[in-house]
Amino acid sequence: MSVAIRVIPCLDVADGRVVKGVNFLHLRDAGDPVELAAAYDAQGADELTFLDISASAEGRATTVGLVRRCAETVSIPLTVGGGVRGVDDADRLLRSGADKVGINTAAIARPEVIDEIAGRFGAQVLVLSVDARREAGQPSGFGVTTHGGARSAGLDALEWVRQAAGRGVGEILLNSMDADGTTHGFDLPMLEAVRAAVDVPLIASGGAGTVDDFVAAARTGADAVLAASVFHYGTVTIAAVKAALSAAGFPVRA
Repeated sequence: MSVAIRVIPCLDVADGRVVKGVNFLHLRDAGDPVELAAAYDAQGADELTFLDISASAEGRATTVGLVRRCAETVSIPLTVGGGVRGVDDADRLLRSGADKVGINTAAIARPEVIDEIAGRFGAQVLVLSVDARREAGQPSGFGVTTHGGARSAGLDALEWVRQAAGRGVGEILLNSMDADGTTHGFDLPMLEAVRAAVDVPLIASGGAGTVDDFVAAARTGADAVLAASVFHYGTVTIAAVKAALSAAGFPVRA
């Protein structure tokens, strides 16, 4: 039996509030993270992703108290990222109720941290978040970025995901910075290229606007589909996405 396609709302959190913009710019308030977490749990989300989007830039750890409150509110798996620099940060978040931890900037700076976290807690708890966009100087045409897509990390996206998978990440959250917040659809060429490069579970992120976009991502090889603004502002519902996936022949969780 095929594994169900997971539908995952994402909470981008800054200053204790969920925010959303376009290409990580012009952020606007989308609500209270604890209230939204509870609502998405009730609506049938398969998992929830909590990203403290300013933690790395501000050089601080993720807001543990807020993570704990969200974890206490939901019964579904919770992935938390932002400001995870090493084993101690991962341990703190897991003890606060996170089921998985996401890592991005720290892994780019020191890839060995992937080995350390996966070695300590297991690959199943470690998600590599990749903020990628088209970059002419890279062999694949896709480059890795940091600081909300503002800076190139000087890494080819496909080379980076292969290295990370080899080091032990259990899952890859692929966010297209070109498509992020545009609601014009997921970046299918990027998704297809990464899918061909690695065999670990792949989460598609960035650009969802309609239920058909989620189906297209699943057809391109995504194991899970993640979105923020379309869920936050009621453009589409989790139930509608699951219904569309099911109608297209993909297994989903009831």
